[in-house]
Amino acid sequence: MSVNDGLAAVLASLRPGRDIAGLLGADPRLCAEVLGVDGVAVSVVTREGPSELVWCSGEVSARLEDLQFTLGQGPGPETTLSCAPVLEPDVRRLPDDRWPGLSAEMAALGIGAVFCLPLHVGAACLGTMTLQRGAPGPLADDRATGAWLVAGALTAALLAGGPAQEAFAAAEDGSDFYRAAVHQATGMISVQAGVPLAQALVLLRAYAFGHGRTVVEVAEDVVARRLRFEDDEAGPGTAAGEGTDGP
Repeated sequence: MSVNDGLAAVLASLRPGRDIAGLLGADPRLCAEVLGVDGVAVSVVTREGPSELVWCSGEVSARLEDLQFTLGQGPGPETTLSCAPVLEPDVRRLPDDRWPGLSAEMAALGIGAVFCLPLHVGAACLGTMTLQRGAPGPLADDRATGAWLVAGALTAALLAGGPAQEAFAAAEDGSDFYRAAVHQATGMISVQAGVPLAQALVLLRAYAFGHGRTVVEVAEDVVARRLRFEDDEAGPGTAAGEGTDGP
């Protein structure tokens, strides 16, 4: 299959699905291949703020999305905030203060280049499409054009109504999504530590990063009541506990 034929196939199959799992109809692995990268991931912005991974080609891209979510830094958060593309053809040459917590992790994953495009309507950013590749270097012009075409098709799919609207609503109550446990755990930590939801998410992220785990993994421990975040005399902290009643 030629690049043009592959791109046409991807664009033709990007459509709202009948459920959240089928929100996007195309194969993300084919999309990555057509765009000349090793992986692609799409995250949408929920009405509560955190991004939610909805489409991904493989483990490295999923891990990159998890790291960005945990650290609150990287091309995805930057693109979401600015609604502008973030293109880094050689992550090894990033300034030390650019993404201090993320750069070493990307190197460990073998990521040499990363390109993040906004899925937006005007100044409203609905989500991001992040491309990653092991080899450094910019996207070729035809691949860059293809990436923007895919981003536009993804945006149209998310705006098409029906399943997309249900997906955003589901993200609000934390059901059916990859990070469903994060939404539930954030509410539980808010009650346990006596802090607002935004600060509860910060506590969750900090604990995950400090223990070398993903936010999802720690959230699952909170939901299963294997881990509690308590508000004691020293301020909000963490305490292990099993079989504990209540939030």
